[in-house]
Formats: sequence, C-alpha cells, structure tokens
Amino acid sequence: MGLRRKNKSPAVLSHEFVIQNHADAVSCLAMGFLLGLMFEVTAKYVIIFITVQYNVTYIIDDKSEPIHLYEYGPKDIATIFFYMLIAIILHAVIQEYILDKINRRLHLSKTKHSKFNESGQLAFFYLFSFVWGASILTAEEFMTNPTLLWKDYPHSRMFFQVKFFYVCQIAYWLHALPELYFQKIRKEDIPRQLYYICLYIAHISGAYVLNLQRLGLILLVPHYLVELIFHASRLFYFSDENKQKGFTLWALLFVMARLLTLTLSVLTFGFGLARVENPGFSIADGNFNVLTVRISCLAAICLTQAWMMWKFINFQLKKWREHIQNQLPKKKITYTKSKSTKKEPNKANFVNGAVKLEDGGASPRTRKSKAL
Repeated sequence: MGLRRKNKSPAVLSHEFVIQNHADAVSCLAMGFLLGLMFEVTAKYVIIFITVQYNVTYIIDDKSEPIHLYEYGPKDIATIFFYMLIAIILHAVIQEYILDKINRRLHLSKTKHSKFNESGQLAFFYLFSFVWGASILTAEEFMTNPTLLWKDYPHSRMFFQVKFFYVCQIAYWLHALPELYFQKIRKEDIPRQLYYICLYIAHISGAYVLNLQRLGLILLVPHYLVELIFHASRLFYFSDENKQKGFTLWALLFVMARLLTLTLSVLTFGFGLARVENPGFSIADGNFNVLTVRISCLAAICLTQAWMMWKFINFQLKKWREHIQNQLPKKKITYTKSKSTKKEPNKANFVNGAVKLEDGGASPRTRKSKAL
C-alpha cells in the first residue's frame, strides 16, 4: 500500500501537487481571513479584506433615512484580493462537481475538453454577471436617460451594489490569470485567453478608476449577454454537433452590441463630457474630464471593438470555408459514381462481344467450313 501511495500522490510542493491542491490551500487562506474577524486584535485589519471600504453617509433630514455611498481608494486592493480567492474556490467547485461529471459522459477529445471547460466556466460567470448587472440597471434611471452618463460628472461616489459589482468583476478576471496554470491550459491557447483577460482587466479597471462606472456598466451588460449566448451555444454544440442555431443568434447580437458600444462611447466622450460644465483635471476630486483622457478612452474602446470585429469576421470566414470543404467531397463522389455507372454497360458489351469472337474463332467447325 505504501508503494501505491508513492506512485499516485505527487511530491510535496511539486507542480502537480500545487495544481491538485490549490483549491484546498486557497480555502484555508480564505478561512483564515474569516477567523480573524473573531478576535478584536485582528478584526480591524481583516475587515479591510472582507467588507467594502470608503463609506460616505449623507443625512438629508432627521425624518429621512441616511444615504450610504462609496468611493474608491487603495484599500480596495485588499478587498479585490480576498474576492479573487473566493473566485478561485468557486472555479474549483464548478469544475469538479459540474463540468468534470459532464465531461465523463461526453467523452470529448483533449481539444474539445479544454474548450468545454473554458465555455462552462465563462457561461456561469456571464450568466451571474448579466443578471446582477441588469438588476442594477433597472434600479438606476440612466438606462432610459443617456444624459445621466455624463451629467454631474465626476461620479466619484457609488451605491454599494455598483462598487461591489466592480470589485467582483476585477477580482474574477484577476483570478483567471493563475487559473491558466492551475487548469493546465495548452500553450497554443494561452495567448488567446491572455488577450481577452487583459482587455477585461484594463477596461473594467479604467472605468472604475476614471469614475466612468455608469458607462462601463451599461456597456458590460449587453456584452455579457452576447458572450453568454456564444458559450452556451458552444456547450450545446459539444454535446450534439447538430445544434448550431445558437451561433446564428450570437452573430446577430454580436454586431448589434458592437454598434451599441461605439454609439454610446462616441456620444459620451465626444459630445457629453466635452460639453459638461466643470471640465478640468483633478485627481483629488476624481475629475478626469480633459481632452487627452477622453481621446485615449475613446481610442481604446474603438480599437478593441475593431479587433473584436476582425476576429469575428475571420471566425465566420473560417466556418464558411469548412462548410464548403465538407460539401466538395460529396459532389466528387456523386460525379465519379455517375461516370462509372455509364461506362459499365459498354465494358460488359465489349467483354461479351470479345468472348463471342474468341469462342467463334476457336470453334473447329468454323475452320472446317472455311477450308471447304
């Protein structure tokens, strides 16, 4: 039994050991933060990691309830770190208790297995984020009134749900970086995943720091819906390759989401913030409404949308070529079969005729008749 255990269990602190036990180690670390709340000495330090910081309370009247708003600051890094640990734990739970069980039933290849895990994890995240973001948008008025995207800028103070949403978004996409190692992602897939992970971190963090949380939220929700449809369609495709109708819906919504993103971005940076009453640059006030920042943000969004459309067009062309290549062999087979069926009767007649001539030439009676 001892020899079997040595063969099965990897060496302590080896790569395989870290990959197999990373969820347990992270769970112990997160539990340590929660246990720190029980002691008065450590509670004032641990609370920075668990709860949202920089609370600002407004009291309008004695009769009205106080309004709790939040700002951002350097302590948010600790909060993001803690919820990044929570994201790693949830990632491992979804992988082990849901995706791995489905993979055993489907018997997928290594390539499809990796893509199935990626789509499964992202589908859960996009569904959760879309529902959460849509609930925030329904509670806010700027969904129906686009002028609120730039009116009274800077929006340096947020409601609890808005700030916690951004903290969780940044924490999730930061956790995706070590997951490339924990999930043993193939080398050829790492650059592709690194591209969109870094883009998510840059855009969401930029909207959070530059006090553009309203614009970022209203752009993320439709984008997450489109990505949810794509990854859900890919999951259905891996279970049954005939289920491809979801990709058509995704293609239509993808183009519409890109147009919506460009329209709202140009409207906000080109017209709204350019005409706001308090233009100026002030880090203390959180006001970044200057021409350089506006042009940089708009250029970053436009370049990202152009890159996404380029990838989308290449993807559609690749699928179109594969569809044509799959149909060409069928046409060749039917063409060759039709030729062979036309030539077979001629061959048969020729062979039968040759046989008759050979039989006739070999007959002794015919030779005698000729001699006579």
